[in-house]
Amino acid sequence: MTRKAGDDVRTPHHVAIIMDGNGRWAAGRGLPRIKGHKAGTAVIEEIIDTAVKMGIKHLSLYAFSTENWRRPEPEVSVIMSLLRFYLRLHISRFCNKGVRFHFLCDLEAMPESIQRDVIEVETATAKESEMVFHLAVNYGSRAELVKAVQSCIKDGLKPEAIDESTISSRLWTAGVPDVDLLIRTSGELRISNFLLWQCAYAEFYFADCHWPDFNQNRFRDALEAFASRDRRFGGI
Repeated sequence: MTRKAGDDVRTPHHVAIIMDGNGRWAAGRGLPRIKGHKAGTAVIEEIIDTAVKMGIKHLSLYAFSTENWRRPEPEVSVIMSLLRFYLRLHISRFCNKGVRFHFLCDLEAMPESIQRDVIEVETATAKESEMVFHLAVNYGSRAELVKAVQSCIKDGLKPEAIDESTISSRLWTAGVPDVDLLIRTSGELRISNFLLWQCAYAEFYFADCHWPDFNQNRFRDALEAFASRDRRFGGI
């Protein structure tokens, strides 16, 4: 779903954030990398609160990519433990804020313990409507697109029957508006295989700070920068 010229684009409907720099944040303070991941987890709630207050309807956070499995096993194990702790801790908090939780990935590829936790949180928050919080874990946009194409083939669709809406309806973001604003922290200038299809007309904002330092004021700076841009969607 793409927003068109004429829409009120001052406040983005869908903000996506690549949460980068946890490890470097910790290293810069002489701390183990896991301390950076824990500090980064604490920031998420502040960003969710701000997004709800600002009227953003979809917030997608990139927490763990398909490539991140290549990291040292102890680090991956700790990240998965933090994920489970976060999910169990925030069920009631999501509901209190009117936030619906959506796990953005191929859930069947995740450990069964995490699958159970995810299903519990998604079920408990299914009726919330202030905002949808999409958490991307074990996510890779190319893998998502491949699965969408495979779904078309499996359903026996002819080439002429496949269009943009056909592909969009088979993505893990089916029914979700395209990204309006993509933010990446830590000063890196790339999108790292995140929401490639959905970011076709997204505005990019690169924050020169690591994720644990990306507070609500920095988030508001990004939203103000977005509001000042002239979005033409291919028009003149």
